[in-house]
Amino acid sequence: MEELSAVKYVETRSRFFAHLYRIDSIGEADLILKEHRKLYKKAVHHCFAIRFTDVDGKLVEYSKDDGEVGHPGKTLLELMKKKDLKSHLLMVSRVFGGVKLGVGGVTRAFKAAGGSALDII
Repeated sequence: MEELSAVKYVETRSRFFAHLYRIDSIGEADLILKEHRKLYKKAVHHCFAIRFTDVDGKLVEYSKDDGEVGHPGKTLLELMKKKDLKSHLLMVSRVFGGVKLGVGGVTRAFKAAGGSALDII
């Protein structure tokens, strides 16, 4: 795995840490998630999306919301589709800032954070 970008985005005191990785296998997602849980101990949610072409040439797409409202994993996956990434993982960890953003606000914040990480490449 190789980290391609990392950004911090702040929305109403909540902090969103977005990282884009190039991955060699789906199994690396567990390693990245474990690392993010250590790196961002105060994070309430670690949402991610994966797009990966396996050895048979089949495109595998997967997203995880980690209990967050608004389906941010799906939002991150849509961002990756627009960039046509096929061997990548986009992870966004949220540190809650004390103000509820609502479903729409959470979705917009994850989209902004993930989009910022993708804009760097």
